[in-house]
Amino acid sequence: MNWKERMDIEANIETIWRLFDWDNQQRIMPQVVENKLIEETEGKIGTKFQQKYKEGKRVETYIVEVLEYEDTPAYKHLKVGFTLAKTFNIRAAYTLHKKDEHHTVFEYSGSNEGINLFGKIMLKLGSTKGNQKVVTDFMKRVQQEALKDERNAV
Repeated sequence: MNWKERMDIEANIETIWRLFDWDNQQRIMPQVVENKLIEETEGKIGTKFQQKYKEGKRVETYIVEVLEYEDTPAYKHLKVGFTLAKTFNIRAAYTLHKKDEHHTVFEYSGSNEGINLFGKIMLKLGSTKGNQKVVTDFMKRVQQEALKDERNAV
């Protein structure tokens, strides 16, 4: 399963980028209940975090690794990868393009690949509509939090 969506957000690129700081991610990813730095590297690529994700009563623990990272005044990019429950290999990329001081293009792309028979079957049984809703809901949450921060900054 792959996805790539774009959205214009009426917020400064730096305001949105701060939401992807490890300390702020729970605002845009409420199911992430813990984010703990394990290894930090110069330039960020290779940095690893232990993350805990709660789905219902179950909590999954996995290691997130920064695969790509770029931070310039007009362009921000973060790509991470992790294996969930020894079943899914997940990649997610968050990219921001500055249009002007108050407008940013947000791109969210990624892939979810089953790494064993169970994972492959689960992905085939999952609904495309349901998966699209997860992507859309995440993007809307980023937009809402960015707009909230923009209003509070004024």
